[in-house]
Amino acid sequence: MKLYSWNVNGIRAVEKRDFAGLVKRMSPDILCLQETKASEDQLSDELKNVPGYSSVWCSGERKGYSGVASFFKSPPLKTTSGFGLDPRFDGEGRILISEHPGFTLLNIYFPNGQKDDERLQYKLGFYDALLKYCEKRRQAGRPLVICGDLNTAHNEIDIARPKENENVSGFLRIERDWVDKFESFGYIDTFRKLYPDLKNAYSWWSPWAGARTRNVGWRLDYFYITPDLWRKVKGAAIHPEITGSDHCPVSLDLDL
Repeated sequence: MKLYSWNVNGIRAVEKRDFAGLVKRMSPDILCLQETKASEDQLSDELKNVPGYSSVWCSGERKGYSGVASFFKSPPLKTTSGFGLDPRFDGEGRILISEHPGFTLLNIYFPNGQKDDERLQYKLGFYDALLKYCEKRRQAGRPLVICGDLNTAHNEIDIARPKENENVSGFLRIERDWVDKFESFGYIDTFRKLYPDLKNAYSWWSPWAGARTRNVGWRLDYFYITPDLWRKVKGAAIHPEITGSDHCPVSLDLDL
């Protein structure tokens, strides 16, 4: 089973760049999108009905902001939006959860903490809500796949210029410490587990100063799994060759 995750930074802009053709070339079994920036009533029929896929969309209360969507070759057993723990975190359209035979998939667009300290605290609270939700589902016996734009580069290997960005949200010690905490509960960063020493592997680049061409980037997009799924992992990858957004897709291949 091929799973892809991609922050598209505006689905309607990506649609103009032949989104349906991109999906056909990637041929994912499941495609998770973040930062769609659109509510369902703003979408074309072509977007909602990509050939061979059903889709589910989750948008926030604020128009043109945030938003996630998931595309499925085989319809999920069930989909829900939000963690159901705190309306502050469910109202921005960041969370789409789908149930599949053998696992639960969380498609998440994590908050950005760069605006101010209040927004940074919101981001950290969101992280804690995710952990609480995931632990509850694990206790119920569900294997989990968590994907999306984490909005944090975990370690120095995950960012081109660590020293210059150590005081920038997305690479703050407090954010990176939370990722350490998350992993201490057993959640596995599939790409880094497979490629612990691979450098210059990034999924986001600033639109300025030719950062993508020079590969001055950050690894912000992840597939995490619970340990019970590790033996089913066949591969994980980053796909910088796929353009259309300031992020590129990341993928996970599971033997399911």
